Amino acid sequence: MSADKHLKSWQERFELAEEMQPIIGKLYRNQGVEVVVYGRPLLNASTIEIIKAHRLVRRFVGEKLRLRESYPFIAALSKLPVRQCKVDIGKLAVKYWQQHDSTDQIASYMQQALADAIACKDEVEPRNVVLYGFGRIGRLLARLLIARSGQSNKLCLRAIVLRGGRDGDLEKRASLLRRDSVHGPFNGSVEVDIENNAIIANGTYIQVIYANSPNEVDYTKYGIDNALVVDNTGIWKDEAGLGQHLQCPGAAKVLLTAPAKGNIKNIVYGVNDNDITAEDVICSAASCTTNAITPVLKAINDGYGILSGHVETIHSYTNDQNLIDNYHKADRRGRSAPLNMVITETGAAKAVAKALPVLAGKLTGNAIRVPTPNVSLAILSLNLGKETSKDDINDYLKNAALHSPLQNQIDYTDSTEIVSSDLVGSRYAGVVDSQATIAEENRANIYVWYDNEYGYSCQVVGVMQKMLGLNFINLPLSE
Repeated sequence: MSADKHLKSWQERFELAEEMQPIIGKLYRNQGVEVVVYGRPLLNASTIEIIKAHRLVRRFVGEKLRLRESYPFIAALSKLPVRQCKVDIGKLAVKYWQQHDSTDQIASYMQQALADAIACKDEVEPRNVVLYGFGRIGRLLARLLIARSGQSNKLCLRAIVLRGGRDGDLEKRASLLRRDSVHGPFNGSVEVDIENNAIIANGTYIQVIYANSPNEVDYTKYGIDNALVVDNTGIWKDEAGLGQHLQCPGAAKVLLTAPAKGNIKNIVYGVNDNDITAEDVICSAASCTTNAITPVLKAINDGYGILSGHVETIHSYTNDQNLIDNYHKADRRGRSAPLNMVITETGAAKAVAKALPVLAGKLTGNAIRVPTPNVSLAILSLNLGKETSKDDINDYLKNAALHSPLQNQIDYTDSTEIVSSDLVGSRYAGVVDSQATIAEENRANIYVWYDNEYGYSCQVVGVMQKMLGLNFINLPLSE
C-alpha cells in the first residue's frame, strides 16, 4: 500500500510538471517572461528538472514546495499582461501559502505582486548580436542566446566571426556547438547551410563570417546593423584594439569577455552594471573569477566591512595551458595541464576594485590551476570590521542569496556532499559552500564555487542586456 502511495504521488508531480511546460514556454515566447523557482530556471526544463527545482526549495525554507501548490500561480501568471520580466513562482507561492489556506485569493495576490511588470510597456526593439570568436565562451553564449529565441526575444544572435574558412570548417564548428564534453549535447537541432555559410540552430539563422581581423568585416552586407559585437578572442584588451570593431559597418558597441585595460569599464553584472551609460560603446565583462567573488565580497562588505583579505582560486585548466609539456611564454603554464597543479597569477583580486572601489588595495590574490576541465573554487580569507560566527555569516549569505539585489549572482548550498562536478551548468556567478565556512572573531574563510564557463556566460548575457538598454524586472522585488 505504501509503495502505491509513493508511485501515485510521483505520477501526480510528473503530470503537473508536464502541464507546466507549455505554459512556461508560451510565457517566454509570447511575453518575454522567464519563470523560475528559487532562482532555478524552468524555461526549457525537463519534467524531472521542474520536479527537482521544487524539491530544492526545502533547502531554503525548511520544507518542499509541492507542484500542486505552485501550479495555480503559473496558471494565474499566464492570464496577466506581464512582459519582459523574471518571475520567481517559488517565492510567490511560499509566501502566499504562509498566509493563506485556500486558492481563493491567488489571482488578486498575483495582480498586486506583479504590478510593476503589468505596468511595464514593451517598447524596446530587438537588438542584433555578433559573436566575434567561437571558443568555450562563444559557444556557450550561443547556446544561451538560442535558448531565448522567440517573438518576444530582444537579443538576436545574427552572426559569428571566425578565422580560417578551410574545407570542412563550418561542419566542425556546428559539431562543436552540437556536442560539448563538459556541458553535454545542445538542446535542440543544429544544421549547416554550406552554400550560404550559415548555421541554423533551433530555427535561428546564424551567419558565419570568415575574417582574419575586424577591418575585413562589413556586417551590413548580411543585413546586420546597429549590432553589439561580443569579442571572445581576448586578442585585444584596450580601446585601440577593441575600437577596430567599431570601424566595421553595422557595428555599434563592443563587449569584451575578458578583463580590459586602460579606462574601459570592467562590469560585474549585478554589482556595478548601473555604471553603464548610453554613451559607453566599449565595455568589459571582467573575468570569471572576478564575477564569482565580487558579489559575495560586496555582500560581506555591506554587512560586516572588509579590512583586508586574500583570495586563492583553485581554477580548472583552460585552453591557454598545454596538454603536455611544451614551451609557453608564461611561467609554469607550459607544463601538462591534466597532470599537474600549476601555481599561477590571477588579477581577479585587484580587478574587484574596478567593480567595487571600496575594496581597492585591500585584497591580494593567487591561483592554482588544477586537472579538472570546468568549475573552480575561490577561497576568501577575510579580516572583517566586526566579529561574527559560522552560523551568523552563513545566515547572512543565505539571505543575500535569497532576497537581496544580488540574488541572481549568489547561490548558496548547505550540502555536505557537494563536489565540483555537481556545479557544472550553474547559472550563478558564485555558489557559497556554507559547510566549508570558517569564522571566528573578526576572521572568516568563505568558499565560493563557480562554473567558470557557464556561470560566467550568464553574467555576460546580463551585461549585454544592460549595454543595449534591455532592462528586465525581477519579481518579487528583493527585500
